[in-house]
Amino acid sequence: MKATVSFILPRASQQISAMGDRETSNHSEVTDFILVGFRVRPELHILLFLLFLLVYAMILLGNIGMIVIIMTDPRLNTPMYFFLGNLSFVDLFYSSVIAPKAMINFWSESKSISFAGCVTQLFLFVLFIVTEGFLLAVMAYDRFIAICNPLLYTVQMSTHLCVQLVTGSYFCGCISSVLQTSMTFTLSFCASRAIDHFYCDDRPLQRISCSDLYIHKMVSLFLCSIIILPTIMVITVSYIYIVSTVLKIPSTEGRKKAFSTCSSHLGVVSVLYGAITFMYVIPDRFPELSKVASLCYTLLTPMLNPLIYSLRNKDVKEALRKILGNKLFLFNSILTENRIK
Repeated sequence: MKATVSFILPRASQQISAMGDRETSNHSEVTDFILVGFRVRPELHILLFLLFLLVYAMILLGNIGMIVIIMTDPRLNTPMYFFLGNLSFVDLFYSSVIAPKAMINFWSESKSISFAGCVTQLFLFVLFIVTEGFLLAVMAYDRFIAICNPLLYTVQMSTHLCVQLVTGSYFCGCISSVLQTSMTFTLSFCASRAIDHFYCDDRPLQRISCSDLYIHKMVSLFLCSIIILPTIMVITVSYIYIVSTVLKIPSTEGRKKAFSTCSSHLGVVSVLYGAITFMYVIPDRFPELSKVASLCYTLLTPMLNPLIYSLRNKDVKEALRKILGNKLFLFNSILTENRIK
């Protein structure tokens, strides 16, 4: 009997050790992932590629154009346009983290992304999307001061404070990104290499992990809460005061101008936070619907921001008209000189 026990125990310990080695091996062997993307017929990939290409081209044109206009026109050297320029910068970069790789994968058979590439993509995406959330809250506070306390606006929204608010937004984005990325990639990925999404994101990576996710989900929920709730609270309180102040404006033209400025901001906030809430707060039960929701804040919001803020903004339209007028004047001058020669 003792001989039998002494024989079984080493065998059992060897099996447990082998299982542990396999799990470690599976984790260490993950050098790349497969981005499944959209589960559609192959012939629709061309249509999706063209759609992504069109939207991304509009993002580049709109946000780079907005940054150039704000930097070149002295009249736009105000806190509102300083924040708007940073918003365009953030939109430009976090869409660039997602869109090019997604477009490449429409033509790629392997659809692979390296482990380092996946880490980088998640890190940069979280950095810029969290920064955008804080920037939108800062812009709501800026509008609150401008409309509710116009006489004190230049004093309260000093250059020093504006720089601090923007720097703080990037700092919060960086801290959130470091925590989320490090927490996600300490998980063991031994279930599969196929990420059911078109970019590396936390929830799709959770689905292919064989680690215990309870603590991970609790920490992720806590991070989402301390990012989403304070920013939404600042935006909501700011706009409650703004609406109450606007309703007291005697002139119809004044009310119309104030509501025009604020409604565009609220539209962007609603699209962004609605999609993010669906993606990260509501239980993960609809992977395909989550991909559609992701499009709202990865591509739709960066495309709409410059359009909304330029088409509904008199100062930006005048600055754009001035730049285009100077370009046309220069072009006509060159043509006239060539004709004379």
